Amino acid sequence: MQIANNVVASIEYTLTDDAGTVIDSSVGGEPLAYLHGAGNIIPGLEDALLGKQVGDSFKVSIPPAEGYGEKNDALLQVVPKDMFQGVDTIEVGMQFHAQTEHGMQVITVTAVEGNNITVDGNHPLAGQTLNFDVKVIEVRDASAEELDHGHVHGAGGHHH
Repeated sequence: MQIANNVVASIEYTLTDDAGTVIDSSVGGEPLAYLHGAGNIIPGLEDALLGKQVGDSFKVSIPPAEGYGEKNDALLQVVPKDMFQGVDTIEVGMQFHAQTEHGMQVITVTAVEGNNITVDGNHPLAGQTLNFDVKVIEVRDASAEELDHGHVHGAGGHHH
């Protein structure tokens, strides 16, 4: 069976940046299970997996536009320290969830200057080329419930 829209694929992967630094990996753990065509993974990787089958291994380099997008300077913002109520110490690299006009978003502190805190709403991997080393572990038909919910249930997927 080949990977196509509305099938569940399970993959083992290692993600590295252009310097070869490992960013994430499922090797030695649970494979990543996703519903193909539902937008559960970045577009470039989903496109590269189309037509693959169990046992296929490949490497693919995903440009920012097909990954987490280019960095958007409009998502950098300086906010007053008092917006972080209940947080005693704010340091560069800390991440928080913020309610935005686009829904809940992770923001990262990029600078602390007195009472001025610079936050970045870009995804941490925005602007980066993503290099995947992938092996297809399983391909199966999605259940009606998975198709209805738009994601995988059970091992490696979502649990209700």
